[in-house]
Amino acid sequence: MAKDSVQIPDDLDFRSFREECRSESGWTMKYNKPGITVWIQMMEEDKSSHKIKCRMVCKDVSSEILYDVLHDAEYRRKWDENMVETFDIGKLTVNADVGYYAWRCPKPLKNRDVVTLRSWLPMGNDYIIMNYSVKHSKYPPRKERVRAVSIQTGYLVETNGENRCTLTYLAQVDPKGSLPKWVVNQSWQLLAPKAMKKMYKACLKYPEWKQKHNPAYKPWLHPEQSTLLNIQLSELSIQHADSLENIDESGILEAKDEKGEASDEDSVN
Repeated sequence: MAKDSVQIPDDLDFRSFREECRSESGWTMKYNKPGITVWIQMMEEDKSSHKIKCRMVCKDVSSEILYDVLHDAEYRRKWDENMVETFDIGKLTVNADVGYYAWRCPKPLKNRDVVTLRSWLPMGNDYIIMNYSVKHSKYPPRKERVRAVSIQTGYLVETNGENRCTLTYLAQVDPKGSLPKWVVNQSWQLLAPKAMKKMYKACLKYPEWKQKHNPAYKPWLHPEQSTLLNIQLSELSIQHADSLENIDESGILEAKDEKGEASDEDSVN
């Protein structure tokens, strides 16, 4: 996905993403508990970022439900405790748009945000959603937040049966700000597994919630329902990490209440 100009991903990009999600070659396992596994891959050419891959087996959840939960921004506001703010900026095609997302970081770090080009595609019995960072003149970095860079982030949902699926989250993100090592470690020791478990619980509750909240409205499946304004690729440019201010947070001490590994109390199985 590393490109010199903004492009909408094609079928080859989606297939390549799926292959990387499935492959374990070159990855180091860092977390392995019932239902959830996490790997990391350090990037030699870019030491400010690393890749993380988290895979979760979801029982009693269909791939269609999980795909809906990943798309449904209104529902995300209900279950995603890490989210500070999210909104759509505009659509490029029937399966590509541009949006803004801001998330909480452990105190006293500053919260992060991104502007991304997101695209999605059903592939047989699988579903893929992926994004990368772009710049839009109307949505520059904010003083109270650190603008991070998604080099490539996405989800692969694989059908394993009528009511069972596997979710793989793959991300290469430059968080900027010279984060201390303990924060990076927590991303795979605590934060990623915890987020996946919370998403699984959200999936179990989604059908009942959706029945009460505009059940027929699913613009990710029915593009004609979308009310987003069209934007042009010419309004966007690639967001390069080296063009952003690098806020030094490396001296921040680890908060005691942020230590530890993910609890097994939220086991998904």
